[in-house]
Amino acid sequence: MTSPIRTERHDDVLVIISNNPPVNALGAAVRQGLEAAIKEGVKDDSITAMVIRCDGRTFFAGADITEFGKEMVEPGLPTVVDMIEASSKPVVAAIHGTALGGGCEVTLGCHYRVAVPSAKIGTPEVKLGLLPGAGGTQRIPRIAGVKLALEMTAKGDPISAKKALDAGLIDKIVGEDTLEADAIAFAREIATKRPLPRASEKTAQADPDAVAAFKKENARRFRNFDAPAANIACVEKAADGSSFEEGIAFERQEFMKLMTGVQSAAQRHIFFAERQAAKIDDVPGDTKLREIKRVGVIGAGTMGGGISMNFLSAGIPVTIVEMQQDALDRGTGVVRKNYEATAAKGRMKPEQVEQAMGALKPTLDFADLAECDLIIEAVYETMEVKKEIFTKLDAIAKPGAILASNTSYLNIDEIAACTKRPEDVVGMHFFSPANVMKLLEVVRGDKTADDVLATVMALAKKIKKVAVVAGVTYGFIGNRMLMPRQVEATKLLLEGASPEQIDKVHVAFGMPMGPFQMSDLAGVDIGWHRDPSRIENIRDALAAENRWGQKTKAGFYDYDEKRTPSNSARVAEIIDDFRKKSGVTPRDISDEEIVVRTLYTMVNEGALILEEGKAQRAADVDVVWIYGYGWPVYRGGPMFWAQSEGLPKVVTGLEKYGFTVAKSLKDAAATGGKIK
Repeated sequence: MTSPIRTERHDDVLVIISNNPPVNALGAAVRQGLEAAIKEGVKDDSITAMVIRCDGRTFFAGADITEFGKEMVEPGLPTVVDMIEASSKPVVAAIHGTALGGGCEVTLGCHYRVAVPSAKIGTPEVKLGLLPGAGGTQRIPRIAGVKLALEMTAKGDPISAKKALDAGLIDKIVGEDTLEADAIAFAREIATKRPLPRASEKTAQADPDAVAAFKKENARRFRNFDAPAANIACVEKAADGSSFEEGIAFERQEFMKLMTGVQSAAQRHIFFAERQAAKIDDVPGDTKLREIKRVGVIGAGTMGGGISMNFLSAGIPVTIVEMQQDALDRGTGVVRKNYEATAAKGRMKPEQVEQAMGALKPTLDFADLAECDLIIEAVYETMEVKKEIFTKLDAIAKPGAILASNTSYLNIDEIAACTKRPEDVVGMHFFSPANVMKLLEVVRGDKTADDVLATVMALAKKIKKVAVVAGVTYGFIGNRMLMPRQVEATKLLLEGASPEQIDKVHVAFGMPMGPFQMSDLAGVDIGWHRDPSRIENIRDALAAENRWGQKTKAGFYDYDEKRTPSNSARVAEIIDDFRKKSGVTPRDISDEEIVVRTLYTMVNEGALILEEGKAQRAADVDVVWIYGYGWPVYRGGPMFWAQSEGLPKVVTGLEKYGFTVAKSLKDAAATGGKIK
């Protein structure tokens, strides 16, 4: 097999080149090639310096994660990095694209680093529940100080070439189009300089104030995660007076703890699951896609405006339709305000705001949708309204246009049946706020054409969404699984639990909020029948008293001016009244019972969804809950979590509280198998 590493001589400089598409991952063949090339350069007396660079769109963008969990093929990356640093001749890293993870660590092993202005450098391992395991936590603080090392390792966000230059992580910014020539010239400049600057021989200065401030500033972000704390501990170790060897030993120990722990396994599961979700099992990968040059959006409310922003930000023009001028003006005004807020934070240039707004065509004329290749309906969640709209769309839309509904619960097949082109109809369930939330449930109707589905999935990637294919079932994947949680949470209130106890269990589990906090945020009145005299349940009673949640400063909790919640004596009275009316004597409810009845039931519903073929794979269910509902990524999604909890434990818990357990869940528990 041809090695992905080749060498080229430029007189006295040996250029070592990696060509391992798509991202020059540091797999075994690359590591072996680098080892051989460095040996070649050191041994050849006519070579005075070496340059490491990469073909393609990027420098080494990280380890080959397909090797994770398998037996390591020698040499390991730490060996290669140490060998580069130990070279008796200077080695220069020539960086373009991104030098990430192991790629960043390769640059740290080099004696010098040059980069093009657009390059980025970083150690994102923390996002997979890990830390840089080839000396990154020890070399960055020795070169650039503790403060930047904490930012880079524990948060994992890459930094620009300019920031890296200012911090001393790179030595020179070179021409965007002349990287190799400039790197060779730089290598000749420093060829005879001695001693060689080796990161392992430098000393990092302790900075306890920076560490304390960093921990405090990121306490909420890091809550319950193991990896940030391990990264911080390793950076502190680099600056506590320990030798480099002691620091490396500590880094290795912490790396192995994370690597064999459940959190990293969960985070790596989601990394792969997200990529797998983009694949449609029974649609060929080379299916010809429909061309989407202009998108139509019906409705300029919160959802319609947010949906429009996704396409405008991706450079796709949007025609947005409303029935009334004031609603149209209000909606487009909110879109502009959102863009201007982004620009004020420096994430957009003012001209980009104008460019996006210039691509938005607001109109009251439904007929203007005739020019669109994809039309997304984002109006009230009632079947009658949606059917009426799709009947009109059928008459107006051009042949081959994709007709999509942003419904979060309703039957796509029923909507499609209103048209003479059901094969062109698909569900596109965006999550609110649609311009922020990453998840998109793509609902495949019985008659949805393969090319329609493939086009929408490809488009999702273009507008930076994580898309999952769902089948037609009430609530699709996410909301269908949410229903048993909400039902059981309400039953638990009647039986003796309080809203705060139930919410506390969910927050301790890692959810951003519990079921009742979520109700208050979304609006207790959502879906309420609007008749204050008709009180059939606790929610009706709250809504009848104008306790609609945060927006009225009262819901399941009371709220102050800053929307800070406090427990409500009135809600306790309402719950108690319902208990008396129902003849229920409240009892003590354990946190364990809350977990089984609100979380295990979701797993059970997920298994039923899979049995019915309404989701392609268990990992897709996990992706939905991570990106749409804030399930903690370190638990890997409901189905992964159930597996790590132990399926027999889940089944026993469900049976203990009288639930009918999905057959696939029972079978997997009995055989030691997996939910698929």
